[in-house]
Amino acid sequence: MKALIVVDMQNDFVTGALKNEQAQSIVPNVVKKIEEAEQDEDCAVIFTEDTHGDDYPSTEEGIHLPVKHCAAGTWGHEIIDELKSFVSCSEVCCKETFGSVKLGEQLCSLAAHGGTVTEIELVGVCTDICVISNALLAKAFVPNAHIKVDAACCAGVTPQSHETALDALQGCQIEVTNRGNEPWKCADQ
Repeated sequence: MKALIVVDMQNDFVTGALKNEQAQSIVPNVVKKIEEAEQDEDCAVIFTEDTHGDDYPSTEEGIHLPVKHCAAGTWGHEIIDELKSFVSCSEVCCKETFGSVKLGEQLCSLAAHGGTVTEIELVGVCTDICVISNALLAKAFVPNAHIKVDAACCAGVTPQSHETALDALQGCQIEVTNRGNEPWKCADQ
């Protein structure tokens, strides 16, 4: 069994409060990746949603990143329009912090119901915060799965922090695919 984890592809990260051009540029690649996963009967698609409440400013994250974002029930919290049609057929894990324990539990549940989870792939934003956190969390919950991150379907807070995160992922025995094929890099060539 395989799993595709789509990390935090929400309005606030793509076109809202924390938008950046790199996040906007990966959207077509993420759409294609999910379409391919849905064609594979042996692959589960799981979305994560960064989710904050009214107490966000007083949380550890809110102190360090004082930009209100992904408040539950707001437009910014919603999955981007280009991916909404996929959500109804997928699991969704709301998370209040970078890594999702619920995601780890969902991966274990897949293994319990569908056999061994042999491959986990992650795409989404931000490479340097939530993608790396959930990749490492997946490695902790399913240590013998082959875990990979598709660089062409990820964007960091900055291109530099994206690269740093990819280096760290590789150092943790997580395969990084399509490195150098990120849409913003291809546009510069």
